[in-house]
Amino acid sequence: MVREGQRTTDCSLLLKGFAFRQKLLRNGNRQIISIHIPTEFVDLQNGLLGVADHNVQSLDGSEAAIIPRSALIDLSNARPAIRTAMWIDTLLDASIFREWVVNVGRRDSRARIAHLLCELVVRLKNNGDGRDGVFDFPLTQEQLADATGLTAVHTNRTLQSLRRDGLIQLSARSLSVLDWDRLSEVADFDELYLHQNI
Repeated sequence: MVREGQRTTDCSLLLKGFAFRQKLLRNGNRQIISIHIPTEFVDLQNGLLGVADHNVQSLDGSEAAIIPRSALIDLSNARPAIRTAMWIDTLLDASIFREWVVNVGRRDSRARIAHLLCELVVRLKNNGDGRDGVFDFPLTQEQLADATGLTAVHTNRTLQSLRRDGLIQLSARSLSVLDWDRLSEVADFDELYLHQNI
């Protein structure tokens, strides 16, 4: 959806599916730096910065509204409330980035993965997604590893332990949280950083 180094002339609003931001290293390693769900801008900052400093990749047949940068700027100038909403969107992104830095830098593997799962469940619930507590979850174990700074093998073992302890059920494309209280305790999860009261 977006290529690092590319001059940007528009922004993408995710309508369907998942997407993720990533940084690629010269040796081919990847760090996923955010995951996006429907109704979220995946690159609003490109509306002003002009050159993409990271890649954005679709996860699963996503659909996005492509909005010209000039239209966003015109709209934000004409409608101060929309300008404020766009500003809040970028501030929320920054808050989530801060939590991801803590996640990768200070939590153990079990807490890292549990925290990411808790975050996605809260965001998906707030978005009206999830049927009977079952959420679309198209991420692979490799992608979870790249989002949490773990190896794929370590990620697999950690997911197995969360399943074995009866905290989650994870299939090829869906996630169920079986014990929210215990999962959020393992994760040391506090949803304050998601600023849901805005």
